[in-house]
Amino acid sequence: MALKSTIFKAELQLADLDRSHFGDYSLTIARHPSETDERMMVRLLAFALNASETLTFGRGLSATDDEADLYDLDATGSIERWIDVGLPDEKLIRRACNRSRQVMVLSYGARAAEIWWQGVAGKVAGQKNLRILSLSPEESQALAGLAERSMRLQCTIQDGVIWLGGDNGHVELAPKLLFGSESA
Repeated sequence: MALKSTIFKAELQLADLDRSHFGDYSLTIARHPSETDERMMVRLLAFALNASETLTFGRGLSATDDEADLYDLDATGSIERWIDVGLPDEKLIRRACNRSRQVMVLSYGARAAEIWWQGVAGKVAGQKNLRILSLSPEESQALAGLAERSMRLQCTIQDGVIWLGGDNGHVELAPKLLFGSESA
């Protein structure tokens, strides 16, 4: 019998001063049995960085490579934004860039992330609609410390710095821009 996903609930109060976007979001996040708290919380951070009323979580680790971790569809059903976390294959990144208007990758994973970036940097350099951010190992592990089955989180984003906190503490994050522009 296959293990089922664990359901997490998050109430997110967001003040994104960089995008002039403010909102309260009630999120349901399914964590695949093989997914860590760290990866799930990086997905939640990716949501905060791109929040909109139409942004949706994908099926995550149980999905094929043809589905984003998060995606935003426009009124016609076309993919406006494709968002992946972790270390996606460069072929998946190029395919996502061809299928959507904007693509963002939020990488994490310490040394593995550095090796991944060295391997894909030259292969994705021609993508005009791609933005890649990277979290330090300390940042992604601090995020994991905020994970609870039921979370009430406040997030403020200003000048590329993210303050995220809840009952389990607060973290300050400053993802490093590896590729693309700040405003993409």
